[in-house]
Formats: sequence, structure tokens, C-alpha cells
Amino acid sequence: MNATLPLLEKTLFPALKRGRLDTLQVNLGYRCNQSCLHCHVNAGPNRTEMMDDATLALIPQVLAARSIRTLDLTGGAPELHEGFRDLVRAARAQGVRVIDRCNLTILSEPGQEGLAEFLAGQQVEVVASLPCYSAANVDRQRGDGVFDKSIAALRQLNVLGYGQPGSGLVLNLVYNPQGPSLPPDQQALQADYKRELFEHFGIVFNELLALTNMPIQRFGSTLVSKGSFDAYMDLLKGSFQPQNLAGVMCRSLVSVDWQGWLYDCDFNQQLDLPLGTSGVRRHLRDLLRTDLQAQPIRVSGHCYGCTAGQGSSCGGALAH
Repeated sequence: MNATLPLLEKTLFPALKRGRLDTLQVNLGYRCNQSCLHCHVNAGPNRTEMMDDATLALIPQVLAARSIRTLDLTGGAPELHEGFRDLVRAARAQGVRVIDRCNLTILSEPGQEGLAEFLAGQQVEVVASLPCYSAANVDRQRGDGVFDKSIAALRQLNVLGYGQPGSGLVLNLVYNPQGPSLPPDQQALQADYKRELFEHFGIVFNELLALTNMPIQRFGSTLVSKGSFDAYMDLLKGSFQPQNLAGVMCRSLVSVDWQGWLYDCDFNQQLDLPLGTSGVRRHLRDLLRTDLQAQPIRVSGHCYGCTAGQGSSCGGALAH
């Protein structure tokens, strides 16, 4: 795989500092039942990296110590971790909002029977990947048959109340462009998704989150191999919008890898750029006694992906 960090390290991206820590985003491991082209984690069925029990046990403690309001669980497929359900129960018992970044097809995997019902029972917010409402486009990006399984999963979630008005069960979908381009206007695309999914499949959902593809890992390597990395970086830099700096996720989020190490965001995690600018690695256990507010954020060239155009974060576009 072509490394992209050397192409990103020299940057003029503005300096940033942290605000109040609101979200703990935890990568429970890289094992996944899919291998998607745009995946910046390089997750897949053959990955074995998974968080151990001792590190997992720190998460509820940190949520309490730092009064963190949101636990954002990701992977791989986070549901494949044996401790996923116990962790969700522990966080919800503390009144913490829990987000499950779900690839949808995991709901039909052997051993995951009752997963949808569990998520609904715990009132977990589901953020589900669906890069298009077209079967051909989804299968091209994510594998043959993924679209049909995704539609079946969405219907299952809808039956349980997800996406339904007044249910309190939040179902958001995630869009990624098919190639090296910025996402279209999120609100306009959301309207298209809602119309197409309801008319053809009877599916409803709350919001669409349009995310920019980051020029790192699997997607970045593909850009390098096709000779289009520089052109994509020029697009991101040329589309930089300074007003998006106020809302970037790294100001209020800490990313935790499967070993418990801390990063300013999930993308820095995948580039192995530790939290802050000191170069000293910090662990999840350090959050039991350390407040990160006002500390500097580690930036690099890929940060233009979060600030280009309408902006991009784990919560979708920054400009609405």
C-alpha cells in the first residue's frame, strides 16, 4: 500500500486548540465483515486487532471522570467485539448518549441475532453507512450483495421504530463520494435519499451525513496509484473555508484506538499521529486525571478534508 503521510506532513493548515471534551470516539478493533474501497481504517474480515478487556474497562471510568456526554463506537464493525453489548449497557446506565457506527450488513451476520433489538432497547443512535441509494453504486464500492443486505437491515430497524417520528430512535445515514470529489450539498442530497429510499423501499431515516473521503490509507493509496493524489489535495486546499474551523470535530472529540492510545481524530489515528503536538503518547487511562481543554491539536494536510466546501465531520457537513 502506498503511504500518504509523507505527502501530508508539510502543511500550512492553521493551528487549532481544543475546547471542552464532549465525545469519546472509540475504535474497538479493525475486524469487519466488509472491505470497502473508501475505508480509511483498512478494516476487513482478516484483521485481528481488537481492544482487550482491561482497556475496555477504562471507558466507563473515563466517561464519568470527564463528564463526557457521547460515546461514539466505531471499528471495523464495532459490534463484532465480544464486549460491545456490555459496554453499551454500562454507558447507557450512566446516561451517556451512545452512537453505533454500523455498516448495516452486520445485522445479518451469524452470531448477531438480536443485535437490532438490543440497539433499540438501549436507545443507541445508529449511524449507518449507505454511500448511495443505487444498488450498482453501493455494490461497486462495498461488494456484491451489500446493497440488498443494507436495505433489509434498514427495514428491520424501521420496524423497531428507528427513523420513525416520535420514537426517539435515531437512524442517520452516511454518504461518501464514489471518487476524488467533494460531497454535494448535504441538504439537497438528503432530500434525494429520503425520496428514493421511501418511494422504492418504504424506508425512512432522520438525517443524511455527507462525509469527505480522506486522502489516507486505502483511499489515499488508491489516489497515489492512479496519479490523482496531488489533484485531489489541490481540490481540498482550493475549497478551504476558514469558517469551518470553529466546528471541526477535533475541538470536542478524542479518538481512542484499539490499544487505548489517544488521537485528536480518527484520521490522525490511522496516520499514527498521537494526540497533541508534544510527541508524547497519551493513553485512555491518562484521561482519568487529565483535562485536555485549550491544548494544541495535531494538524496535517488531510485536515483540509474537514474544512473544504461545506465541511465534513463525524456528524456530517459543518455548514448547513
